[in-house]
Amino acid sequence: MKDHQTGLEHAPLGADTQYINQYDATLLYPIARHLNWKAQGVERVELPFHGCDIWNAYEVSWLNSRGKPVVRLAEFRIPADSDNIIESKSFKLYLNSFNLTRFDSEAQVQLRMAADLSAAAGGEVEVFLKPLDNADSIGQFKGECLDELDVEITDYSPAPQRLVAAGEVVSEALYSHLLKSNCPVTGQPDWASIAIEYRGAAIDREGLLQYLISYREHGDFHEQCVESIFMDIWNHCKPEALTVYARYLRRGGLDINPWRSSQAGQPDNLRLSRQ
Repeated sequence: MKDHQTGLEHAPLGADTQYINQYDATLLYPIARHLNWKAQGVERVELPFHGCDIWNAYEVSWLNSRGKPVVRLAEFRIPADSDNIIESKSFKLYLNSFNLTRFDSEAQVQLRMAADLSAAAGGEVEVFLKPLDNADSIGQFKGECLDELDVEITDYSPAPQRLVAAGEVVSEALYSHLLKSNCPVTGQPDWASIAIEYRGAAIDREGLLQYLISYREHGDFHEQCVESIFMDIWNHCKPEALTVYARYLRRGGLDINPWRSSQAGQPDNLRLSRQ
């Protein structure tokens, strides 16, 4: 286990767990972000990126004041510079704990979730609850897809040496559906599509695709994979501007979508076809 994955000894991920159906905020399990930043050789005050993690939840329900179930979709935005990420199984267990709990209003649920998640993350978390008929429509990344490039692959653990940039300055958007990493605890596969937008010396596209595929047997959390990809491109290719946005497939009713950018802003919650 990597140094930045310590602190998982008591996490619910990979352990037999009792599912609680009465509200319990203590189910949330935070993991310090600074451990991964330290592994990247940067301090919080030196982070070269802005960003957020968008979580979409498809299994959100509680009881109204008369005991009737309410069902919603939920979007959570956790700032990338918050103190902690939230371990995904604990997030699911927390949401399940609302299932048999009565609340007077939807606003009460939204405020309760925002307060609990902000406390666990150590940063202000935004919560949006949506009726099921208002689900986001399917979209796609802009730019050019790298996946049809005829490349030979020999690396299945991160190979930043594949990243090369040279020549004239360009602005382009590239993406791939071939990103796969593994849960660092259970070893289960995590599938994603990833978009790279940058301005700078042209990045060799074959090398970029080889690099993204090299995460195929890498074990790490979604957020940390995206930060590592951002940092490798930032350090090896030295672009003037860079944005990395990964859209992971859902597991346990949750999908996690980290966005990191050298420019301040907020990404669209762009739901892709596999999501």
